[in-house]
Amino acid sequence: MNWVATLGELSGISALSGHEEPMIAYMKEHFAPYVDEMEVDPLGNVICKIHGKSGGGPAMVFAHMDELGLMVRKVEPTGFLRLVRVGGIPERVLQGQRVVLTGDLGPVYGVIGVKSHHVTPADEKYKVVPVDDCYIDIGARSAAEVESLGVHVGTPMTYDMSLRTLPGGLVTGKALDDRLGCAILLALAERLHRDKPALDVALVATVQEEFNIRGVLPAAYALEPILGICLDVAVAHDTPDLAARADLALGGGPVVGYYSFHGRGTLGGLIPNPRLRQGIEDTARRLGMPVQRNVFFGGLGDSSFMQLVRRGIPAVDVGFACRYTHTPVETAAVADVEAAATLVAEYLLALQQAPDLSRG
Repeated sequence: MNWVATLGELSGISALSGHEEPMIAYMKEHFAPYVDEMEVDPLGNVICKIHGKSGGGPAMVFAHMDELGLMVRKVEPTGFLRLVRVGGIPERVLQGQRVVLTGDLGPVYGVIGVKSHHVTPADEKYKVVPVDDCYIDIGARSAAEVESLGVHVGTPMTYDMSLRTLPGGLVTGKALDDRLGCAILLALAERLHRDKPALDVALVATVQEEFNIRGVLPAAYALEPILGICLDVAVAHDTPDLAARADLALGGGPVVGYYSFHGRGTLGGLIPNPRLRQGIEDTARRLGMPVQRNVFFGGLGDSSFMQLVRRGIPAVDVGFACRYTHTPVETAAVADVEAAATLVAEYLLALQQAPDLSRG
């Protein structure tokens, strides 16, 4: 896999939560040569199976296709658009951003307006403008012109930002959360097609993670996997503003989750199955691969409700450090992503039978 080229293609796709069709099409096309079975469930999850040499399983590896963004909530008579957030868009980065709307007639490009600096009062210069006060300028002069462009209340939009490479093997752009994970799924499909695992493996590209985390659950319920490995970003702390909080760094290797929790209403999160987590770390040790351990309070991922599926799915988060999450300039090290793909592949290939993940 050409990681940078693949990430550029994936990052460039606009696929807001609930509007994942372009990503579904991309993943289907690129999975097809390497998997034994593929289906898209009613919610939109792309579920692929690779048959193992001895059967059993499946082990489920999953990453979300959707991205956070915005949606039109009102069309002004003057042609400007009011918006609502879909997912955890930070209001402080909105003004002045370019966006792309998925209109009924094709993409429509716009900008989030910002009051011109020359006429901004002093008391407004350091304030974050609430999303309810933001507006989109698509160049339309009336509501009728907006409609003629195929834009209306409910039209989805995402950041309009192309992937760029930075020195040191870094890439930066939008939706690396979680197109990095999607790239790993594709790499796993290639690897497991070439080197057949003993157990069946299910690779699942999921929907609606940024909306409510639960899009993966119907796929997990249908598959009833023996274990789950969630691929997603981990917040990097190697910048001047976060260095005192934790030690996750770009270039430090894959990230193994020890704890995640979100206490505002959902009470969701993951404390991984200890034997599964240890198996991942033992694999890294066998490979001579450094890993980073992560404790994350305040965030969720596709693994956060796996304990509620059937009898409970033993799960673990395997990730990659990423800076500036949920902004249009998310930044990660390609080497970390490639190493995470190798780590998960080697763990799966080493399984000759269902691992003992029992407790007690």
